[in-house]
Amino acid sequence: MNSILIVEDNLGMRNVLEKTLKMKGYDVFSVGTAENAFKLFSTYLFDLVITDLKLPKADGIEVLKKAKKTAPSTIVIIMTAYGTIENAIEAMRLSAYDYILKPFSLEEIEIKVEKALSQQRIAEENVILKEEIKNRFGRIIGRSQKIQKVYKFITKVADRPTPVLILGESGTGKELVAREIHENSNRRNFPFVAVNCAALAEGVLESELFGHERGAFTGAHAQKKGRFEIADKGTLFLDEIGDLPLNTQVKLLRFLQEKSFERVGGINTLKVDVRIIAATNKDLKEAIKNKTFREDLFYRLNVITMTLAPLEREKRGYP
Repeated sequence: MNSILIVEDNLGMRNVLEKTLKMKGYDVFSVGTAENAFKLFSTYLFDLVITDLKLPKADGIEVLKKAKKTAPSTIVIIMTAYGTIENAIEAMRLSAYDYILKPFSLEEIEIKVEKALSQQRIAEENVILKEEIKNRFGRIIGRSQKIQKVYKFITKVADRPTPVLILGESGTGKELVAREIHENSNRRNFPFVAVNCAALAEGVLESELFGHERGAFTGAHAQKKGRFEIADKGTLFLDEIGDLPLNTQVKLLRFLQEKSFERVGGINTLKVDVRIIAATNKDLKEAIKNKTFREDLFYRLNVITMTLAPLEREKRGYP
């Protein structure tokens, strides 16, 4: 509920304004002097102040200055008679929102109040939105068309449950984009787990991804959870997916189809809720021709695709 302060020394007008605005659902206070308004400013934060320009002792200009000093976001509307319009214009220069000439209709003041508070809400929402965008895209900076395209892509796909395939040369920020997709998704409060498929040997990679049971192989002295289990309800980022061994590709394909897997050496089927984001610098269609990458896996991954263009580091907008 928006709070409004009326400062008007004419008791009859003050009461009518207070009653009218309360009927519109506003939280309304009213006083007859600037001094009483100053006292309220030290206790309450008002969204809008409606003050007469001519008041006993301190005038409406002083009310305006005090209101803005206390809370710069407070909107101030000045009520004035025709003969003092120049002073009202001076108040506008001092950041009053608007002025209204006496006599005025109640409908006129209602419209001005509604318009002023609506514009205030929009301004506050814009500030919040800018801060949210700053926080959400804090790791990706830049204003180029290419960077803006990345922003839009992240926003568009973040909450979708389907896999994402990010293509691009090494150093184009594929993992960075994957992290931003996760951070902007409804999975943001759950793990983001990254695995470089090119960095581990085939046997080690399968165990790393799917986990293993005790005794599954020499040295497996205890059960171990894999990255899929660790990433449950979150996101698993498979970097360099083009280097994934064919045997492991089969298990990944099954997971994408059935959302289930077994640990290495295990017989119990496990189910987890994991979103897959994959990335590669390889031409997967060429890899399919060379029979180093499964075509059915490619089409499972290639639901939403983003290609990151190679850019110079200082032009990319990535830190």
